[in-house]
Amino acid sequence: MAKSFYHFLMRYRNPGAKDELAKFAHDAFHDHGFPKSSTDYDELSRYLEMNGDYLPSMTTFDRAWELYKEIEDK
Repeated sequence: MAKSFYHFLMRYRNPGAKDELAKFAHDAFHDHGFPKSSTDYDELSRYLEMNGDYLPSMTTFDRAWELYKEIEDK
């Protein structure tokens, strides 16, 4: 079974980093409503569109999702 997107994202969490993936991971860590067990793009995308005001752009999520799929589909 694939790891959740949140679990994947946490490997990039680095509070001092300036890159957008690390910032996304750090902010998602502090988002207590984030769907932590989800592996579903649509569910995550809908959640972030409604609640991800910390994301400067959904492009950041899309790039992270592509990385996630690359790694988890191996």
